[in-house]
Amino acid sequence: MRSGGPERSPARLGSHSRGRGGGRIRPAEKLDACGDILETAQRRLCVAETRRSNPYLTLPTTKIAEQAHRVVASCKPSKFDKKILLWTGRFKTEEEIPLRIPPEMLDKARNKARVKACYIMIGLSIIACFAVIASAKKAAARHESLTSLNLAKKAKWREEAALAAEAKTK
Repeated sequence: MRSGGPERSPARLGSHSRGRGGGRIRPAEKLDACGDILETAQRRLCVAETRRSNPYLTLPTTKIAEQAHRVVASCKPSKFDKKILLWTGRFKTEEEIPLRIPPEMLDKARNKARVKACYIMIGLSIIACFAVIASAKKAAARHESLTSLNLAKKAKWREEAALAAEAKTK
């Protein structure tokens, strides 16, 4: 315990409980190699020391374990994946595509294809907007509007309803 002050609990420490963060270090405290606070009367254990003391917390550092982590993941591309790889320009021909490729390469190609497809849809939407504007101008030149077309359609329905009513009465 520290002399001359209250006991330090994690609730009172705030960001000092781990020794990291935006908290201010008091002059009586220093940092150890792990970044944890060292106190004058008592030294708290850092995470690295507890890992060294407990063999179950340490990671294996043998060459076999290091080599096992260096194995490159690979996947077999489908026909669609091959088309995406060709379309995005990663490979020139289908024969150049290896049997197994890294998943990162496939993810990059899919993202590139997704962006290209979005650009194509944006372009087609802009073209469709201009087509609608042009057809609306032509319809306005012929004095056609939605209102006049609806009025004509309703007048036609009224005539048909009147003819059907006359046919029933006869």
